[in-house]
Amino acid sequence: MERFFEKLENSLKEGTIIKMTLSKPVIKNNELRNVYIKPILLKNNKMCQFVFRYERRDETKNFDAAQTMGQVRSLVPEVFQNVSLFTLTEDVTLLVSKKGKPTFMCKPVKEQRAQDLSHDHEKQRLIDPSKPWWYLLGLTTREGKVIADMQHKFKQICKYVEIVDGVMRQTKFDDEIHIADMGAGKGYLTFALYEYLTSHYDKKIVMEGVEIRHELVQKINDIIRDCGIDTRRDAMNRISTAESTIRFVQNSIADYKPSNLDVLIALHACDTATDDAILKGIRNNAKLIICAPCCHKQIRREMEKSGKTDTMTRFGIFLERQAVMITDAVRALVLEYCGYKTQVMEFIEIDNTPKNVLLVGRKSDKPVDKESIAKQIKDLLDQYGIGEHYLWKHLFREPSLRSK
Repeated sequence: MERFFEKLENSLKEGTIIKMTLSKPVIKNNELRNVYIKPILLKNNKMCQFVFRYERRDETKNFDAAQTMGQVRSLVPEVFQNVSLFTLTEDVTLLVSKKGKPTFMCKPVKEQRAQDLSHDHEKQRLIDPSKPWWYLLGLTTREGKVIADMQHKFKQICKYVEIVDGVMRQTKFDDEIHIADMGAGKGYLTFALYEYLTSHYDKKIVMEGVEIRHELVQKINDIIRDCGIDTRRDAMNRISTAESTIRFVQNSIADYKPSNLDVLIALHACDTATDDAILKGIRNNAKLIICAPCCHKQIRREMEKSGKTDTMTRFGIFLERQAVMITDAVRALVLEYCGYKTQVMEFIEIDNTPKNVLLVGRKSDKPVDKESIAKQIKDLLDQYGIGEHYLWKHLFREPSLRSK
């Protein structure tokens, strides 16, 4: 045992340690599973970084040489029975049996090794905060550092891009992808997705953010112009090639008329605005429809008006939740009725709200049993005395949509 600690102390003094792992907990159900140790350079001082890996979390702490020795002695053999120490010249192993008997092994290494003293590896982000538009949008400083108050939002924006990318990669597109972001607001998500797609997809991206507020549309289009996104400036100051374009248009979801539409995105479109967005996607034969609905008021009003309740919905809070599920279930069924393969998943919204539903419809060539789907919708609405569902009703106002 002391031979091992002597090796460890010498490696710390001589600065030859590469890494060390503490494993095999004495107590099998111990929440602390492993400890990983590596040298780092922190403010020109050599330290050891400890990563305490628990069953559901990791904790990172930094210690100097003396503290490192104290930490390891307190953990071995009382907490961990196995230790693997790798230095520039040796591999050192300590194994402690169930009865407390230590086995020490030391093997010289012939290959040339190097230390990694970095303590903060560059984060692999889907979005580059140093791009000028993020400063103009108010998420970063001039130096490209994410503002402290915006850290949480920026992480959620990156998560959104990750989710949409995963959905889009399951869809086959032509050389051009036309995307409409309905109710785009301040443009965070529109810019993020455009930046990512133009950097990772070998296709022409045509992105339109649809927003009804004139001041926001003007502000975003000014940012697009100021960043030279659709000019032939140095590529380091642009998002993509000159072929790809992004712009904002002032319009409501219901009145927006795209010339081409492959992907329709509608996040946080309140109440029946989500239905208008879905109708827009169906009408334009979009290959992909992605919605995160909210404010499901229309169906709740219908349920309250009918006065028809069951064991659950007689309680107000359950009535609200059931209205949400019925609203989105019918939306999913309508998409299937119109030839879309539907997927429903949980999605963490951008404004730090609870988990919500992300409704994804992917256009399919498979035949659809419209009669069966229509019966499912009718039975569901009748069960709760719902006179009409906005999306289902408006679908039948346009014969062209019923045939899609």
